[in-house]
Amino acid sequence: MPRTSKTRRSTKHRGNAAGIIEARGRTGRKPTPAEKGGSGRGTGQRGGKGSSGPRPKRYEQPPTWKSAAVRAVLAAAVVYLVSTLLLKRPVKDNIILFPIVLVLYAPLIYYTDLWMYKRHVRKKAAG
Repeated sequence: MPRTSKTRRSTKHRGNAAGIIEARGRTGRKPTPAEKGGSGRGTGQRGGKGSSGPRPKRYEQPPTWKSAAVRAVLAAAVVYLVSTLLLKRPVKDNIILFPIVLVLYAPLIYYTDLWMYKRHVRKKAAG
């Protein structure tokens, strides 16, 4: 049903010629200096509970054995799937291969992450 001349549209049509709807931007009052201070995260806006800003980069924190173990389990699962599905090896051989890969990959991943962390710290201190 078409609109009558008495009722007004509450918002503008935001599409452009290409059919893409552009972000509207701020239409209300100007933010106070206290509201302007943050980046929008951690002030209760979509940041979630306890969010204290952007997530730190990977090598800004020292590695942990837990993170190395999780990544080793994922790597062992990939090796298991590749060995089973692509190489068509028997399941019995692959079950034996899984803990071997875990034992080898966990320290390898941890010490590689430790090396990368130390390298990052040295670069940050130098420049």
